[in-house]
Amino acid sequence: MKPEDHAWRDLRAHASAQLRRGFAERVLRAAHGPEPAAWEQLRAHGAAQLRPGFAERVLRAARAVQAGVPSLFSQFAVGAATAAICLLAVAYFHSRANRLEEERNLAGWQRLAAEVQDLDPTL
Repeated sequence: MKPEDHAWRDLRAHASAQLRRGFAERVLRAAHGPEPAAWEQLRAHGAAQLRPGFAERVLRAARAVQAGVPSLFSQFAVGAATAAICLLAVAYFHSRANRLEEERNLAGWQRLAAEVQDLDPTL
């Protein structure tokens, strides 16, 4: 039986033999990301795609949306109303299910009583 270190070395050697040449270099390059020059080219290309005044329009739109954000109280009120509606729906469906079950049980007992009366007419 081989010691554990030897088994790990064999496994590592087998795994590294499966990789293509330059794999580690490609992984490290991808992990580090593009060079600063590539980022600068991306920024320049992105800036060329935007129309003048884009930043001002975005800030203006963000401020307009911020003014329309609901207050904490209104969010709480909507949440409370939703919870109340859900609670009412659960109570309604629960009482309806109980009523239907009670009607089925009563019909079953009436059927049983009719059968018993058919078997013993003195009752």
